[in-house]
Amino acid sequence: MASANTSGSEENFSCSICLDVLNGPVSTPCGHNFCRNCITTFWDGQVKYKCPVCNKLFHTRPDLQVNTLLKGMADQFGTSVRIKEQLCVKPGEVPCDFCTGTQLKAVKSCLVCFISYCQTHLEPHQRVEVLRKHRLVEPMDRLVDRMCKEHNQLLELFCKIEQVCVCQFCTVTDHRSHPVVPLKEEYELKTAELGKIEAEVQQMIQDRKSNIQEIKDTVKRNKADADREIADGVQVLAALMRCIEKCQEDLNQMVKERLKDTEKQAEDLIKELEQGIEELTNRSSEVKQLSHTKDHLHFLQTFRSLKDPPPTRDWTTVEVRPPSYVGTLRRSLDQLEETLNMEMKKLPDGELKSVQQYEVDVTLDPDTAGPQLMLSEDGKQVHHGGVVKKLPDNPKRFTKCANVLTRQSFSSGRFYFEVQVKDKTKWYLGVARESVNRIGQIILSPGRGYWTIQFNNGGLVFKDNPAVRLPLRAELQKVGVFVDYDEGLVSFYDVEARVNLYSATGCTFN
Repeated sequence: MASANTSGSEENFSCSICLDVLNGPVSTPCGHNFCRNCITTFWDGQVKYKCPVCNKLFHTRPDLQVNTLLKGMADQFGTSVRIKEQLCVKPGEVPCDFCTGTQLKAVKSCLVCFISYCQTHLEPHQRVEVLRKHRLVEPMDRLVDRMCKEHNQLLELFCKIEQVCVCQFCTVTDHRSHPVVPLKEEYELKTAELGKIEAEVQQMIQDRKSNIQEIKDTVKRNKADADREIADGVQVLAALMRCIEKCQEDLNQMVKERLKDTEKQAEDLIKELEQGIEELTNRSSEVKQLSHTKDHLHFLQTFRSLKDPPPTRDWTTVEVRPPSYVGTLRRSLDQLEETLNMEMKKLPDGELKSVQQYEVDVTLDPDTAGPQLMLSEDGKQVHHGGVVKKLPDNPKRFTKCANVLTRQSFSSGRFYFEVQVKDKTKWYLGVARESVNRIGQIILSPGRGYWTIQFNNGGLVFKDNPAVRLPLRAELQKVGVFVDYDEGLVSFYDVEARVNLYSATGCTFN
């Protein structure tokens, strides 16, 4: 075969030092051959000159001359090796099926033999008459897969209808009425489509990379928001703890002062009583002493001064009243609440600002408005008309209650809107499920699908069962409503004061 003597040839024309094909070969007196540069370099590092192969010692450094015969043979061998290396099959090329050992690349494939041949093994197909009739094509890998299983012919056409590769015989049998085109034509068409697909894929990749970046940015913003929220919380709670400690100190001081006053009063009374006891004891001694005297004159003169007791207060009406602590704790808590509200107002309005970014434009739907309500033409205002109008039936309308819904509805995400309530004496607002009952009288509560706050008679409540009373420090002018559908959250805000009025959690909207 072509590569049968390769190993022997390489050994004959290889340098024993560099193990490569001899370059400028020279022979030593002992008959061994080396590259001129290899043996010269080898001997330059030696004191004695020996043959690297047989270790024969030379007394003087041999004078080396190029072996011209060997040089010609080595050059010829090197050329043949390079040519063979060029002919060897490389990744992606079709190998010769006939080569053993080192495979050369195929130059043709035979559609009769189903074998690919290198230039050497193709020679019989170019010389033998019978083989010359075989159909030769450019090298193809997996020839069996490229042949029609039914007609044993090359698949070189493409059926547009069934989108499969067919041979010439298929076009007159199963695919005779189908439009077919050469594979190259369909290949070019599909390649163009592939380019579009690739562009679309690349665009999808870029979109997803953008989504990843957006998510990372969101996470980064969320972390910053969380850090800010924690810092604000620490600030508020630290202020609250200081307020509580101050409140406790004031309360303790007040109670102690009242107790001290009571104790002082008790000490004064005790001191006065002890003084009275001392005076009475002295009087008792005088009485006893007088009772033992036999001097009639002295007795009568002294008795006169002891007859009338000294003036003293009526102790039957004297008592130490315990100090009154009624309202003390309440006043301390009121002061604590006032201080806390002042501290709250010092906080940045980050919460309201963060929900206002989800603001949506909503308009009122007249088809849902109760018969007492009057709506503006732009659907932005509503008030109680004072009379019940006769309106056409509409399944969306509240039949008796003064309710109205917006045209817009939401089934996911977050949204926020604001309502002007300034100078209104009674109102209620919030969100409701679309499926709420609209017939007859209606009770507003989360259990019935309503999350609302109500203002009436100067009081504010969250409509629940029971209602939750909300603190109201000043007249409301504008109320903000925020909903996080997925989190089940409804929050109400005093927009002017920029504070949260109430938040309902665990809501189910669907």
